[in-house]
Amino acid sequence: MNYWIAVVDDEPLSLTNAKEILNEDGMKVSCLRSGGDLMKFVEKNTPDLILLDILMPEMDGFETYHALRKYEADHSRSQIPVIFLTGDNNADVERRGLKAGASDFIRKPFNRDVLIGRIVNTIENSKKIESLTEEATTDKLTGFLNKAGGEKKISELCRKMRGVLTVFDLDNFKLINDLYGHDMGDKVLMAFSDVMRRNVRSTDTLSRIGGDEFMGFFLEAPVNEFIAALTKRINDQLIDECIRLMGGDFNVPIGISVGAACTPEDGNDFHELFRYADECMYRIKHNGKHGFAIYDPDDETTDKVEDAELEIGRISRIFGERNEGDGAMELGADPFTPVYRYMMRCVRDRELSVTKVLVVMNADEVGCDIAAAAEELSAIIRKSLRISDVFTQLQTGHFFILLPETTETRIEEVINDIMDKWTVKEASEKISLRFMHETVSGNRK
Repeated sequence: MNYWIAVVDDEPLSLTNAKEILNEDGMKVSCLRSGGDLMKFVEKNTPDLILLDILMPEMDGFETYHALRKYEADHSRSQIPVIFLTGDNNADVERRGLKAGASDFIRKPFNRDVLIGRIVNTIENSKKIESLTEEATTDKLTGFLNKAGGEKKISELCRKMRGVLTVFDLDNFKLINDLYGHDMGDKVLMAFSDVMRRNVRSTDTLSRIGGDEFMGFFLEAPVNEFIAALTKRINDQLIDECIRLMGGDFNVPIGISVGAACTPEDGNDFHELFRYADECMYRIKHNGKHGFAIYDPDDETTDKVEDAELEIGRISRIFGERNEGDGAMELGADPFTPVYRYMMRCVRDRELSVTKVLVVMNADEVGCDIAAAAEELSAIIRKSLRISDVFTQLQTGHFFILLPETTETRIEEVINDIMDKWTVKEASEKISLRFMHETVSGNRK
């Protein structure tokens, strides 16, 4: 087992004994004589696990443990699993160690099987938890942190570290989706993420906020020079990647607009810093694109009209979708209700029409998994409708669709499109679809 273990104990015999046992099992061992030695050691090293003796002079195991956790938190480092060591049979000491957060407890003198077994179990459990945490906070398309994971990580960095919070938005990305399709759009997003990785350091943090908008935090960066050089490199390399993907005749003016704010100069609150950076990015989007702007609280060059436009734009983005979807909007039953009522008011008060469509899934055989099939049908409905349409799933397998300002021909096209896409699914062999629709217009209730 190629694990790296740090053993901290003031007794040379215990260190020697532990090292011999662990070396025999193929583990790398670093022996340290005090808590102070451990704190210096972890500044440049990250072992897989620490065996930490409780009874040590000057700085005991509990004090060392709390100092280690504080250091990891202050420097945004992952926690190294710790197993306490003791020659004491006092149950209160063991309870105190486990309550403090230690992974386990091992008594001295060492029993080889117990020592190896608990080390292996602790490391494997830690890696499983780390893997699950990473999966839950990672955007699958780009490999960056997702919105929730990015906000959590960058919020911590803003509070504790000096650096630059940036917001990146791809310019004219919607044109790629419209001209080349959403599969190609995904390839461009993956290419953009690769370009970003090639141009940032391992200490930097990147997050996909949603759609074609991203966020980053760059530690100890010389803001003006760094952001200017990064923006130019990304814009140049992104064009090269798009030409590679779509051919030499590619002529969509794709690029990035970048906004940035600095911590601690502009504050330490993540939400304020994000707003500053977002406003700067928005200004670039509306003044030529493909550039960058850095927040300056003393900048008085922007007039009040532009400030008002920026504020309206910021509020619009808060309520709007970060990513313009590739089809209709699907809502839960609660948010769907006010949308339905609003559309019916428009029908009553104006010369507008809305077509209501009910799609019902019928199981032709006992034991069909309607819930799983409903997820597939939901994706089909979304892509078969216009971006102005909206639908909800009333209950499992029952979909209610609203089509504003449509025609009989369009209604037939929608139903046929849904049916065509459904019949190629394996679930269609056991589950059939039934459609009902009516159109309301004018003053009809």
